[in-house]
Amino acid sequence: MNRRIFGIETEYGIMCAGKAGQPSPLDAEESAQVLFQPLVNMGRSTNVYWRNGGRIYLDVGAHPEFATAECDTIEDIILQVRAGQELFADLCTLANKHLEKEDIPGTIHMFSNNEDAQGNSFGCHENYLLRRSRRFREVADALVSFFVTRQIVTGSGHIHREGEARMGYSPRAAHMDDAVSSATTRSRPIINTRDEPLADAGEYRRLHVIVGDTNVSESSTAVKVTMTHLILSAVENGVRIADLALKDPMEAIREIDRHIGANPEIELEDGRRMTPVQIQRELKKRALAVVDQSENDELTDRMLDLWDRALDAVESGDYSAIDTELDWAIKKRLIDRFVERSGASLDDPRVLRLDLAYHDITGNSLQRRLEGAGQMVRLTEPGKVERAKRIPPETTRAHVRGNLIAAAEDYRRDLAVDWLHLRLDDHRAPNVILSDPFSTSDSGADKIMELIREQDTGAGMFA
Repeated sequence: MNRRIFGIETEYGIMCAGKAGQPSPLDAEESAQVLFQPLVNMGRSTNVYWRNGGRIYLDVGAHPEFATAECDTIEDIILQVRAGQELFADLCTLANKHLEKEDIPGTIHMFSNNEDAQGNSFGCHENYLLRRSRRFREVADALVSFFVTRQIVTGSGHIHREGEARMGYSPRAAHMDDAVSSATTRSRPIINTRDEPLADAGEYRRLHVIVGDTNVSESSTAVKVTMTHLILSAVENGVRIADLALKDPMEAIREIDRHIGANPEIELEDGRRMTPVQIQRELKKRALAVVDQSENDELTDRMLDLWDRALDAVESGDYSAIDTELDWAIKKRLIDRFVERSGASLDDPRVLRLDLAYHDITGNSLQRRLEGAGQMVRLTEPGKVERAKRIPPETTRAHVRGNLIAAAEDYRRDLAVDWLHLRLDDHRAPNVILSDPFSTSDSGADKIMELIREQDTGAGMFA
């Protein structure tokens, strides 16, 4: 497949639960301020580029967010996503120690989900680097059918609360407003077309995907990126998929989500009708016909196989082959067993708490317990995740950014950073623009590193 840069931005929900049945002592904004206080105390802010190359910040609506560093392998992207989650889990532990010390009767929890109790939605945005092409809008329009039907593989699963309670594939589906749009605040498009490549604008542009769910299972994240990478590579290699365009994408995305197991016939723009499984199989077949697979690593091949198994499961109604790997199937198995054991209905508050607990990243989380029991496949190794919390990916420009951030912190130097730029508070230092996201070195960055290390002021706060 074509070499590509991936990045995932994950917004988290946050709340402070009152102890012993008491009301919450802190609202979401107050909880977020406590969460970020250690960063503020270190002379920083609630918007921090981390030494692993990623970014930790407080987004609009009191949503803590982690944006991964640039990655070009599936292993690196799942390591970065997990590292971001565990960085926030660590901050939660510190925050709850602070609450205990201050005798505030509450516990802060964070959730890797997409909806709060009031029905507000927050996102998990995927970013894929593309070679600049005059056909971008045509490509984006054609990709909509892929993203609309992808939820039968990659959805995180949720309980519909309107009318009769039922389980659906994707909590984001009902919150999508448009198929393709440049809007960022007025509506939520499946694909955002705002031209902000964060790289050489003459060479690249960035596909910003809004529709995806926040996944808990690492396999769901890995297959999501693998599927999309393959389809984008095929389109870049000339495959045409416009004939698979949907007549009404917004109606289709909601119809498919309506309940797990749904595989309804969806009307295409040309009047034909196909099921989501048929559309996904056709897209994959066309892609595999033109995209070289000879250099795939083991993880990529494993995810391509999982894609097939997921489609087979939806078609057959037998989810046993995927119910330790894909979120919606894992969650359905847990909830079905609880309902069978307890006699509860899907709208029972205990079931809704179980649904929420699936996404809770704090403490001894359900995710960790499921992984430990072999009921959720874990792809990352704990030691590699610990390293990914501190060390950036080595094969993208994140290597340059992360290493300079680490050096500046350790030597207590003031370094201004964003995705593209590096600037040291020293008149001798060059202003560096990292316009090539694939480059792992830069002469200007080397000069900044020399200046940072020129005067050893002792071990820094992160040493």
